[in-house]
Amino acid sequence: MKANPGRVPGLPFVSPKKINMAGKSRILYVEDDETLGFITSENLERKGYDVRLSQDGESALQLFRTEHFDICLLDIMLPKLDGFTLARMIRKENDEIPILFISARSLTEDKIEGLLLGADDYIVKPFHIEELTLKIEIFLKRSRIIKTAPAENLITIGSCTLDMNLLRLDCQGTVKKLTYREAELIGFFSKNRNKLVSREQILEAVWGGNDYFSGRSLDVFISRLRKYFQDDPEVRIENRHGLGYVFEVKG
Repeated sequence: MKANPGRVPGLPFVSPKKINMAGKSRILYVEDDETLGFITSENLERKGYDVRLSQDGESALQLFRTEHFDICLLDIMLPKLDGFTLARMIRKENDEIPILFISARSLTEDKIEGLLLGADDYIVKPFHIEELTLKIEIFLKRSRIIKTAPAENLITIGSCTLDMNLLRLDCQGTVKKLTYREAELIGFFSKNRNKLVSREQILEAVWGGNDYFSGRSLDVFISRLRKYFQDDPEVRIENRHGLGYVFEVKG
């Protein structure tokens, strides 16, 4: 039966490439469904990516520790080591690599948990390969931009310094490693400091769209940012009910 290269429903397992292919972004893709894993990997490779496919969490973690990757695509319900635990372990070793969850678990609570673990996005199965490719390119592009202009990406916010190149927030010696989305959100707020910005403006600029899940994600990230700046009396994120937020920075 011929596979449909567009809609990915959820084909036999093939050995992934073991060497990096020059000029290609490397993807660690973890999916225990052989059919889905084969179809998705094949489509991503056709689009020019170098994909390493793993079918369980333990082997994926070993791959992550021994090879270089530019982005991770993780299922949640995996044998040996579930996707949430895998993401937590990856984050302990690398705060910068983008992580996208791809799961049939569609509950908002699961999505929020994934984001709290440090994931950058969450895609629900079944999905279209074009949607996945678009999200991959967005995060890879952000990674390239952040890494190419370090001098321009140091931003002073109160007594803190945001390093967009290293994805790091330094507040009087206390350093917090950030995800791409956290850094991007802080950067957006900094550009609009002391101005009222609507939720819609934030979602369009940082998430690329305004839907229910993105809105809930924003709530999670706002809560995180408040914790990051809680010891800086010069910085405050004020919620204007029904209107949006003001990123207040004194001085």
